[in-house]
Amino acid sequence: MKSFDELQQVISSELEVINWNKEPRGLYEPIAYVLSLGGKRIRPVLTLMACNLFSDDLQPAVSSALGLEIFHNFTLLHDDIMDKADVRRGQPTVHKKWDENTAILSGDVMQIASYQYMTQTPADQLKLSLDLFSKTAAEICEGQQYDVEFEHRERVGADEYLEMIRLKTAVLLGASLKIGAWIGGAGEKDACLLYDFGINIGLAFQLKDDLLDVYGDASTFGKKIGGDILSNKKTYLLIHALELAQGSDASDLQNWLNVSESKSSEKIEAVTALYNRLGVKAICEEKMQFFYEKALSNLGEVSVSDNKMQELRNLAKKLMFRKE
Repeated sequence: MKSFDELQQVISSELEVINWNKEPRGLYEPIAYVLSLGGKRIRPVLTLMACNLFSDDLQPAVSSALGLEIFHNFTLLHDDIMDKADVRRGQPTVHKKWDENTAILSGDVMQIASYQYMTQTPADQLKLSLDLFSKTAAEICEGQQYDVEFEHRERVGADEYLEMIRLKTAVLLGASLKIGAWIGGAGEKDACLLYDFGINIGLAFQLKDDLLDVYGDASTFGKKIGGDILSNKKTYLLIHALELAQGSDASDLQNWLNVSESKSSEKIEAVTALYNRLGVKAICEEKMQFFYEKALSNLGEVSVSDNKMQELRNLAKKLMFRKE
């Protein structure tokens, strides 16, 4: 089995040789820019890791892995516009460096390119992979729509939130693994177990993201700390804070939700203090642990030797305890 770092380098090298030097420059330069910002490359590496569980030949899975990574980055371009985000991976977002129209159109081209790479999946797995990829793409849009709708609702249930992040984040991790497993020659049971592993680790991953937005270090997180608080984003933390707050805590929280960004630093400090008093950090961490353990259980049922699974276990642990 190749390590995560080795496979990450394979993906980075493959992305570097893609030629985005095309006309019109204003369409393709933003694509080259966003892909040059790096990132963890988790989704394409998962594709190659899943393939490697069942085959030593990873080359048939490389194009699919690239398609999944390009698609993921396309969703970030549009997500940043919708969230009005200024920074991605420590650098200006595309709509800030260029403009919103450019980010929309460059993102559209990235989505097209992702399908072009996916069509290079080996013929015997092409229809299965494209069907899952298309289903996953639609689910991500569904998750994004729920996220948008939640912004305009006073209350959102914790289960509703978990379903939203399953669609918006986790399904692409699951699909990356399942497609890689199919290409490697996995049976359907093993492919489904790896998909479920991706779903559960994806849920834990997003809950960790919620935590880092409040409790992370801005120098390593790559985004401004407290952005979710400033935008009143319905995260797992805020949802539980709204459920648990009583008396003065409830009125204080509601007052801060109505505060303008002119008091941004005060709002972040005050809402974080409320979170601390209400114990919502521990609630979020407990749910993360629940999904992490489910993910490890999924891996334990895959019918390959235990030592082959170690890299995926290591990755799950790394995602669970990451600081960025």
